[in-house]
Amino acid sequence: MKTVTFDRPYLFALIGVALLVVPLPAGPLSTAKPEEVGISSERLKRIGEMVQRHMSAHQVAGAVTLVARRGRIAHFEAHGFMDLESKTPMTKDAIFHIASMTKPVTGVAVMMLVEEGKIRLNDPVSRFIPEFKNIKVAVANVNPNATMPGNRAGDIKLPVTLVPPIREVTIRDLLTHTSGLQGRGPGVSAVKIAPRSPTDKLADYIPRLGAAALDFQPGMGWAYSPLAGPDTLGRVVEIVSGLPFDRFLAERLFGPLGMKDTAFSVSADRMPRLATVYYAGENAMRRRSPNQIAGEFCSTPCVYFSGAGGLSSTAEDYLQFAQMLLNGGQLNGRRFLSPKTVELMSTDHVGELYATGCAHDPYGPCDFYDQRGMGFGLLVDVVKDAVAAGIGVSNGSFGWAGGNGTRFWVDPKEQMVTILMVATRSVLFQRDFEYAVKQALIE
Repeated sequence: MKTVTFDRPYLFALIGVALLVVPLPAGPLSTAKPEEVGISSERLKRIGEMVQRHMSAHQVAGAVTLVARRGRIAHFEAHGFMDLESKTPMTKDAIFHIASMTKPVTGVAVMMLVEEGKIRLNDPVSRFIPEFKNIKVAVANVNPNATMPGNRAGDIKLPVTLVPPIREVTIRDLLTHTSGLQGRGPGVSAVKIAPRSPTDKLADYIPRLGAAALDFQPGMGWAYSPLAGPDTLGRVVEIVSGLPFDRFLAERLFGPLGMKDTAFSVSADRMPRLATVYYAGENAMRRRSPNQIAGEFCSTPCVYFSGAGGLSSTAEDYLQFAQMLLNGGQLNGRRFLSPKTVELMSTDHVGELYATGCAHDPYGPCDFYDQRGMGFGLLVDVVKDAVAAGIGVSNGSFGWAGGNGTRFWVDPKEQMVTILMVATRSVLFQRDFEYAVKQALIE
């Protein structure tokens, strides 16, 4: 595997170029001097210093950081490189594979159709996908309440039995990760679903999930469904709207919001702006090979529109989406959701199930923070107690992260949106960014 080391003098020079010569792009949100929105210009410099520390430690190759408060952009900077081998500087319009930051977008799409009366949260999934009618639940023969050792696909050793569910899987279950569908428990080991082929569409693959086994009874646990649950929701949107999922998002969200660089595949003319995905190493960054990301992101032409993790986007594009949520469902005079629906999305729906589920599944999103201070809404996590969670955002904040390191928060208390775009997973980097933003607030 090829490794890349940093040439620090060259790195510092290019960071300066990225920060000084790239103008703020014109967008729906205007820019403001930080002090005009209650943020210290001097203290904001610590964000760049923080990013530099992580680059020097070979934890990230580069990043784009954005802070908007009171509806105006107070901080928007590019740092480091989007590609180390070619020494291509990071730019503010760099495109990132946002992975699971696709999930909140899917949640909004579903809730738009809920508002139109075409979907109910308590609808069984089988109303739209009949194959889900007879789905089964995998339980351990020894003790149905036993904690499964390893609790990860392929690690389950206890024999299991398939039993009928106490009720059907609902739309709400999929939105809250309480369905038990294709997580990391016994269901995946008990029933093997045929792998998705490169030519499968949602309409081809999702009905096959009806033959899967759930990890637990619907609504009785919390386990992250990294792909299957949100992808199923994408198929429901297609069925209800009569549009392919990508067209629904483009026509109902991305176009009206001005998200011009957000899509399921990156067009050829945009490829030079695509940030390379890296692993962090002790002394160097390691580039992810194409076969390592195959299946996670759409090739061109894209036929499988994953509501779980298929989108690519830019910091400014995603800001429009997040600001819409902060505004209670509207942006630039156009309403996408009602304030009450945004409130419903960002309210904890699962109680203690979140912390309990993550305690038994320390993978995926469960290493982001201490879940004892967190809740989970409709495809977003919710901060109930920031001190207990150990994070630098306000109580009531909500958002989600992507598997390659991207993160966004909507903070209603501070009237603020923060976006971190990066192409290397690092939980510590996310935490440091949150605190670097928090310490810059002066009113």
